Amino acid sequence: MKRKLDDFEEEELTDLISDKMNKDVNFKVSEAESVSKTLHFFVRLVSGGKTIVIHANSNDSVASVHEQIRKLTGIPVIEQGLVYRGKQLQLEQTLEECLIENDVGLHLIGRMRSSEYPRTWQVINDLLTLVGKLCKGEEGKELILDSKKVESKIEIFLELILNDGYGENAARHLKIFKSSGAPMALVMLYLSDGEGNKECAEDAIRLFLSPNSYLLPKSVQVQCVPIIFEFCKLLKGSAPKDSLYIACRSTLGSLLDVIGFAHGSRYFDFAKPYIIIKEFLPFVRELADKLIEDLESSWNPTPCAGTSSAKDVRDFISFLRPLCRAIVDQVGGKSNLPICLDNKNLCYMVEFESIFTIFGKLLEKIDYCLHRVEEILISKGAAGESESPWFSSCQYVPILKVLNCVCKLYRDAEHTLSSVMKLRRLPLNFLIKYLKQDDGCYWLLEHKDVTDFESRRHLVMMMFPEIVADYKELHEKLVDRSQLLKESFAYISLADPESFRRGLSMKFKNEEATGPGVLREWFYLVCQALFNPQNTLFLACPNDQRRFFPNPVSKVDSLHLDYFGFCGRMIALALMNKVHVGILFDRVFFLQLAGKSVSLEDVRDADPCFYMNCKKILEMDAEFLDSDALGLTFVREVEELGSRKIVELRPGGKDIVVDSKNSGEYVDLLIQNRFVTSISQQLARFAQGFADVLSMARLQKLFFRSLELEDLDRMLCGSNTALC
Repeated sequence: MKRKLDDFEEEELTDLISDKMNKDVNFKVSEAESVSKTLHFFVRLVSGGKTIVIHANSNDSVASVHEQIRKLTGIPVIEQGLVYRGKQLQLEQTLEECLIENDVGLHLIGRMRSSEYPRTWQVINDLLTLVGKLCKGEEGKELILDSKKVESKIEIFLELILNDGYGENAARHLKIFKSSGAPMALVMLYLSDGEGNKECAEDAIRLFLSPNSYLLPKSVQVQCVPIIFEFCKLLKGSAPKDSLYIACRSTLGSLLDVIGFAHGSRYFDFAKPYIIIKEFLPFVRELADKLIEDLESSWNPTPCAGTSSAKDVRDFISFLRPLCRAIVDQVGGKSNLPICLDNKNLCYMVEFESIFTIFGKLLEKIDYCLHRVEEILISKGAAGESESPWFSSCQYVPILKVLNCVCKLYRDAEHTLSSVMKLRRLPLNFLIKYLKQDDGCYWLLEHKDVTDFESRRHLVMMMFPEIVADYKELHEKLVDRSQLLKESFAYISLADPESFRRGLSMKFKNEEATGPGVLREWFYLVCQALFNPQNTLFLACPNDQRRFFPNPVSKVDSLHLDYFGFCGRMIALALMNKVHVGILFDRVFFLQLAGKSVSLEDVRDADPCFYMNCKKILEMDAEFLDSDALGLTFVREVEELGSRKIVELRPGGKDIVVDSKNSGEYVDLLIQNRFVTSISQQLARFAQGFADVLSMARLQKLFFRSLELEDLDRMLCGSNTALC
């Protein structure tokens, strides 16, 4: 029976609050009905976890118990606080009024004389006393005054945190607040029947929900997560649709996003995955039911009447993300995923099945909604719409994003989601073009079989920062045509990437023209000069002179790596400004920018002769190849700076003869050396230059990986279709 407030289950707390609301428990026993009886109970001390036994009569006062504790522990009465069932006991109450029975456990929250924060203890004790008086519903002017003091006490408490530096010390103040039972006291006041109690408690609780520089900076509010979580648990059982509960839940969700799951455990009293599953699953179910209800009503009777709000979806994601992470940890990491629901031996299968059921219901509703969107697009013609219809702002795509995360946990769920998305290509691609940069929509790039070119272009273009024309800071760059490459290189290479977000303006020396047309001409001329084979930076593909890949011997120019970085910036800036530069990338170049491997078929256009020779080796008769008639070993002859040298494809390669068994390895190593290793430095500097322009450098490989080579062709050169 020796339990702390934190040890009580949510259902027990709910019962306590309900008892308070319904007045099922009579806190005042009349003297006529009171029968004194001998009691013994336990008091657990905060410091050291020591437990002492108290003997008293039921009609003894709480003050007398405090005196016994003083004699046993030496803690002054003024520095003691007794908590039972989440409520601090008042000195004037009797043990019978406090419902103290044999063998129950009380919690001593008094501080030792040498402990810190005496002012905090005093403020919270005063707060609990005020709340106790208000919950009793005593009449008189003092009661009205007390109701105004509750919010004031919370403000004083927060000021104490600020005055203490609100760093690591904030957590200690907040721990005192939580362990004292103050959150439960405020919720009990909120649910009590007294006039003005609800408003009084709500004003006090909401002080924790809105960050402000004066009382609750964001850094302190983040540390309030355990308290807000406590408010959510207490309010959920008794007022699940109450506006205050919804506000607490939403605040908790937003704070979970701020702290992240990896660091969130230190803000809670629990960290084990199975406890997170237990604690967060009710929130996820609740929010999922809300989303499903909104999706069902969004088309009936009036379209958009019940559309899910972005806030509901955001809250759903906030609780689902740590829950999914906890599931991964609980089943033993990603190596044991996806989960097979037929495995009844797996722990917490009921919870896992519950989440999968949520996945299925949401996907079914989204499928129906997208089907309705498709009907409208077909009947009205999406291309002919001058304005976006109402459903372009619906939360269908964000909900699909959530389902995309969940489906990775369960066997066959990814296939199910993919099938629905393929079936609803038309409405999906229509909705994608209305997504914004902060919608977190890069996950859609995983589904190339669903997206079309316009959708992929829209998604990757959001990786660039938005150009904000600042005409006060924008100044024209004057370029001499005769020094075009040199002067442009100096300007772009040395510029702070942040400055590109303000836009570019170019003017040619001794020419009057200016504006977007001159900027487009400048981009085109510079890129044509950079990729001109005479500059030794790039080589043109023999079969298509518009396609280029880095020249392995570009180092004949001492500045070649700097120019590759400059080139990466120029291509990125051209794409960001939507300028066609008339340059195409070879597949070998494109694949490596995307972080993908290069195969024999990929080098066909870059070097047709090399391709054909490798094909012949692979298709050659085994007996002939084993006869060593070709005289091949694992080496490659390279011409560099006018001289030829031998490069071993593997250690000791010059002594390893190519035969029918190792010919495949030989060809792979040839490709690796000829098209990967030899241009690794050039490609790295180009990629870095390209990444400099993106909103986040880490998106560089994703940008290219998300496109087909033909997509990039259209973005750099435009469409080949005839103009209408």
